[in-house]
Amino acid sequence: MSTTAVAPAERTAGAGGPRVLLPRRDGALEARSLGAPGEWTDHPGPYASREVFAAAHVAADPFGDNTPGSPAAIDWDATLAFRHELFRYGFGVAEAMDTAQRGMGLDWAGTQELVRRSAAQARSVGARIASGAGTDHRADLTTLDDVLAAYLEQVAFVEECGSQVIVMASRQLAAVARDADDYAHVVGAVLGQVAEPVVLHWLGEAFDPRLRGYWGSTDVAEATATFLALVHEHAARIDGVKVSLLSAEHERGLRAALPVGVRLYTGDDFNYPELIRGDGTHHSDALLGAFAAVAPAASAALAALDAGDTAGYDAAMAPTLPLSRHLFEAPTFHYKTGIAFLAWLNGHQRGSTMVGGLHAGRDAVHLGRVVELADAAGLLRDPDLAAARWAAYLRTVGVDA
Repeated sequence: MSTTAVAPAERTAGAGGPRVLLPRRDGALEARSLGAPGEWTDHPGPYASREVFAAAHVAADPFGDNTPGSPAAIDWDATLAFRHELFRYGFGVAEAMDTAQRGMGLDWAGTQELVRRSAAQARSVGARIASGAGTDHRADLTTLDDVLAAYLEQVAFVEECGSQVIVMASRQLAAVARDADDYAHVVGAVLGQVAEPVVLHWLGEAFDPRLRGYWGSTDVAEATATFLALVHEHAARIDGVKVSLLSAEHERGLRAALPVGVRLYTGDDFNYPELIRGDGTHHSDALLGAFAAVAPAASAALAALDAGDTAGYDAAMAPTLPLSRHLFEAPTFHYKTGIAFLAWLNGHQRGSTMVGGLHAGRDAVHLGRVVELADAAGLLRDPDLAAARWAAYLRTVGVDA
């Protein structure tokens, strides 16, 4: 396995590859020659030192009606092939999460088909899969009992498909709950009925503004106290918690306070290298949307960590962080646009359009920076293809030399 191909000093512009033009806010077009891709090695099995999931996106059918509000039209071949790409690098797949535009273009019918197909694929190759169970299939939820019933319907469906359950944050619960006790009542009842230990997901408002005040308070310390009390009470039913608050300080404090045996799956796309690496006492496992974008490099880093090579881990993982931080910059809700666009540049799907029309969430300048940072991390697997597709995109949006 080689990590030298991604060392930042060796991934500079002007390496003699295909030339691209990158638009800047001042109207300028900056030329860059793309470098060679990283020398990545497959890692089809799990990692010894960390449990890792990549939250995968869905590829839209370019012939489908994916206008906002329409049922999701999905390119199933491309969507499932992308999950196979994640499996080949040793990742489990976190399915039907916000990265897959859950409730943001991906409707319940599409979610069900996605979980069925992805779970079957994971079984066929012996890979790990966990899938989101929420309450988004019903629009008529007005009481806590309604929300609980909706949760249990989805939990049963995910379990029937043979997938581990991720108990997702619920917009409907956020709308109905009056205080922390209401959250503890509903989620505790869900945890009391699951067949196997689940991943409990705390998604912050940066990812979904409708989840503001989740766990009964806009004060993070108060919400954390409620969350921790729930986890301690139901620890036997919880494999781990997935926290997406984009605060390394908060995550370090939370993971130290978890019951023994309950993992913390980092959802911090701004600080994951240090959190996964750990502080010598505690470390985070991972369930990250960013890993859908940086899988080959993250795989090299995790393989190095398994071998006790922390320098190799840092060398492979560090160049992925500027790309991740850019993809997830505010408004963070639209991070999925950059992930799908990068998948298109890398030939994983036929087009860059997204279900629900969410491809309009980022502009040419932002996406040009995606090209630049992906190249710097060695993550453009076919620079000639990426350059050709990027040039076609620029012509389409009116940024043409």
